[in-house]
Amino acid sequence: MSEPIAARAASAEDLGALLRQAGASRLLELVIDNGFRFDVRHARQVLLNPHVAAPVIEELVCNRRLMTRYEVRSAVARHRRTPQTVALRFISGLFWRDLLDIAADMRIAPAVRRVAEKYLIRRLERLTIGERIAVARRATPTVIEELRGVRHPLVFKALLDNPRLTEEALLPAVIEREATPKILDLVAKNPRWGSRYAVRQALCRNPQTPFQAIFEILPRLRRRHLREIAAIETHSWIVHHRVQELLEASSDGAAAADTPDEIHRI
Repeated sequence: MSEPIAARAASAEDLGALLRQAGASRLLELVIDNGFRFDVRHARQVLLNPHVAAPVIEELVCNRRLMTRYEVRSAVARHRRTPQTVALRFISGLFWRDLLDIAADMRIAPAVRRVAEKYLIRRLERLTIGERIAVARRATPTVIEELRGVRHPLVFKALLDNPRLTEEALLPAVIEREATPKILDLVAKNPRWGSRYAVRQALCRNPQTPFQAIFEILPRLRRRHLREIAAIETHSWIVHHRVQELLEASSDGAAAADTPDEIHRI
């Protein structure tokens, strides 16, 4: 009896073991000869095989019965060895969580990741707050640009903890006049961002920043930046008064000298 026939005669469990352990050429033979028997479990074993290559995945995709299953389409689209043209066929039909996984996986082709980001961004408005929080925690830079204008505090708080968020990406959200006091207060109190000098300066320049946050930051700013804040007409008289006090005190070297920020500098 030939080897392919023996493989076809194997039980479903034995076939799964063969699919996990086969080398590249043998794996392709198994998929060709036994694809008609495959269920979702077998497809997963194929994709988990370290020797799986593009020809194997393309053969798997030819199985129309198998590809009616969402789990298989999703796994194929997310696999780093899936040919780009194949992966793109399934992107538009994926759930937001799978789109996020693809967008964040640097092993996947850039074109596929960009398309996943595009569809994820389109769906942001339809997501629940909890789902947006989950996206914010892992969002890629492109998706971060869309999320930084979100006004919901819990979503923005999750975005602040995203390791992909950069100071350059955060500053526009701090500077904009539409930023809410709650959002700006979250930035000021965040251990990672509230200690950045550029972020502190931006917070103090925005009239929407709560007074308490501004008053805590002002003594740590350089004198030339205090002068810039003093020239912002939209600030409250209370802020102007405090800035003037610091400028007068700095003339004696007591505060706000033109020296680098001593607390946090990156």
